[in-house]
Amino acid sequence: MFQSTTLRLTGWYLLILMSLSIISSSVIYQVASSEIRTRLNHFQMSLQESPNSTFPLRLLTLGTNTVNEAEANLSIQLVYVNLLVLFMGGFGSYYLARRSLLPIERAHEAQSRFTSDASHELRTPLAIMKTELEVALKDKDATIGSLKEILSSNLEEVDKLSRMAEVLLNLSQLDHTKLKPSPVNLNKISLSVIKDFKEPASRISLNSKKKLIISGNEMAIADLIKVLVENALQYSPNDSHISINLSQQDQYGKFEIANAGPGVQPDKLPYIFDRFFRADSSRASGKNKGYGFGLALAKNIVELHGGELTANSTPNDKTVFTFLIPLYLKAQAKNQN
Repeated sequence: MFQSTTLRLTGWYLLILMSLSIISSSVIYQVASSEIRTRLNHFQMSLQESPNSTFPLRLLTLGTNTVNEAEANLSIQLVYVNLLVLFMGGFGSYYLARRSLLPIERAHEAQSRFTSDASHELRTPLAIMKTELEVALKDKDATIGSLKEILSSNLEEVDKLSRMAEVLLNLSQLDHTKLKPSPVNLNKISLSVIKDFKEPASRISLNSKKKLIISGNEMAIADLIKVLVENALQYSPNDSHISINLSQQDQYGKFEIANAGPGVQPDKLPYIFDRFFRADSSRASGKNKGYGFGLALAKNIVELHGGELTANSTPNDKTVFTFLIPLYLKAQAKNQN
């Protein structure tokens, strides 16, 4: 679809370009031809009107032939110019058409992939629920205990679907939201999020040498940190250590979280912020199984705050996520200027 559209758009670009080129060539030919003939006529008339003129008649014919040759040469040159414009303009038109449609094509592919992945992710828990309910209905000897177990399992799937719907809603809202900047204590909110996970003190450490006040939305920043901590816990051994370091880098507050574990392969690292993407689904199963939304949500939040989120990973060693968000006073001064 996009290839045919690119060719059609190339054709339109080239048609407009060639129309302008041909019109310009015609105007140039007419103006140049008229100017040459006018100058030749003036020259011939001045010679003929001169009382001492011995201007031969054959030179008049020679001058006319010379003009005709000049017009013919000009026509040939203009044809060559138009052929060159056609050749170069074809490549240029295709390049511009491709460049114009590329963002739309990528957005279309992302939307198609998102719809396909969302359908797949929704289908799995629904199929589990349906199967369990059908088995329960066919089992005439089902006990209250077994039915409660099935209902409990179904409730887990419903909870997963609810969380999935909530994240989808957050992603959708973030795509069309502009947050008003306010001072956010990065140290305080990081500590609060860590405490919410109720992990042992030896599991997660927070290191900071100074108080950092960044510019952003406190709830969104809390969600951002929660996603990164949850991701680190999910993809690291239960007895491993997760370190969080807060610091200032130029005019930004820097949050860095590092965890040991399987890591991410270099060829998959560029895609970890894509929605539904999981570098290795086998490492996230059961209760810890995610839907691939978290890092996409984190990246949206950071970009919404005018910051940057990056990831570095060494397979079977360490994975580090880092985000930079402008400091409050610096961001405020920038907005005032």
